[in-house]
Amino acid sequence: MLILDTGVLMRIVIRTDPQHAEVRRAVRELRRRGDTLVFAPQTAAEFWNVCTRPATARGGFGLSVAVTSRRLQTAERLFRLLPDSQAAYAEWRRLVVAHAVCGVQVHDARLVGPMLANGVTHILTLNAADFARYSAVITAWSPADVVSPPVP
Repeated sequence: MLILDTGVLMRIVIRTDPQHAEVRRAVRELRRRGDTLVFAPQTAAEFWNVCTRPATARGGFGLSVAVTSRRLQTAERLFRLLPDSQAAYAEWRRLVVAHAVCGVQVHDARLVGPMLANGVTHILTLNAADFARYSAVITAWSPADVVSPPVP
């Protein structure tokens, strides 16, 4: 299994985004290889936030609730939703203390917690550096890593 970060989920369902094609190629390659692609409730909440945030606000798309709902339904059809659970919360709680996580970095830990609770070892993200502190337990890939993997 491989979890999708919010930025990836956004770009796969918003076709007008400049990064849509690269993300789509990466998702297709992962599926071709047989990976199961999942997302977390945290990702769905962040997706909703960005989609419904006014276009005049930082990073907002200014979409209506109805359009956002349809876009999220598309994601729900394409990818499996990981369950929120006590185990995911416990992993998140352990991570934020062990790594002294503060501020907005809490959101990244909120994805790693369910990953560990569900045996997910890889994340597809546009911001691999955000997950560097967890490199002992997960691997962060960018779309470019998937479609053009580094030569050993």
